[in-house]
Amino acid sequence: MSFTEKLSAAWDQSRSLLMVGLDPDVTRLPDELKERPDAIFEFCRRIVDATAPYVCGFKPQIAYFAAAAAEHQLEDLCAYMREKYPNLPIVLDAKRGDIGATATQYAQEVFGRYGADAVTVSPYLGADSVEPYLQWGDRGVIVLCRTSNPGGSDLQFLVTDGVPLYLRVADLVANKWNTNGQCGLVVGATFPNELAAVRKAVGDSVPLLVPGIGAQGGDIAATCAAGCNARGTGMMINSSRAILYASGSGHWTESAAVAARQTRDAINAHR
Repeated sequence: MSFTEKLSAAWDQSRSLLMVGLDPDVTRLPDELKERPDAIFEFCRRIVDATAPYVCGFKPQIAYFAAAAAEHQLEDLCAYMREKYPNLPIVLDAKRGDIGATATQYAQEVFGRYGADAVTVSPYLGADSVEPYLQWGDRGVIVLCRTSNPGGSDLQFLVTDGVPLYLRVADLVANKWNTNGQCGLVVGATFPNELAAVRKAVGDSVPLLVPGIGAQGGDIAATCAAGCNARGTGMMINSSRAILYASGSGHWTESAAVAARQTRDAINAHR
């Protein structure tokens, strides 16, 4: 099953557009796990088990694992999710951007080593930096477009021939790079007007990964109004810290489950 097929099925089966981001900050792990050699894996595993009924997928952020020299724990986590939740796509948030043989190695890392269903990449180096990922024909390639951080405007709002750069990226991805039908775009919930412009530009078939609700303050109602497609789907609305750290060290899995369920329900109320 391809990435987009798995994602579409997850939207329907889970009745959810929520994606939980797995950003395991070692300074915020529960006390009961901090002395364990597999603390990062165990934290994420329990979060996955607690929130799986309420999500359309999971988004591990590779930087949190790599900074703690925990890449093998990320391998184990991806293997665990593939085995126990095979219907939920794994989007590895790596934001890779390089060319030629290097990009080929990054693609092997993401899809071969970790077995992810999709990856986030940067468009800045152009088509040949994305092509190695497209060679994995059934995997998703989700391209940074209008990111949720304020500094994204430094480049993404630059105008070329009357069109802002982020819409140039959206057009490239939807109409030139999407040869396998597995491409998506990253557009932040913190910019609903731009989210609406991207949805209008790419039509209903291109999925959008939408960070920025929860800790970053994006509005759920505005996000749904701007980014849903005609079926009321089309988005992976990501929340990380607001779910992972919904509670302190006590009852943290239960708190994460409640936060995920409430977020899913809030999204469903507006789509």
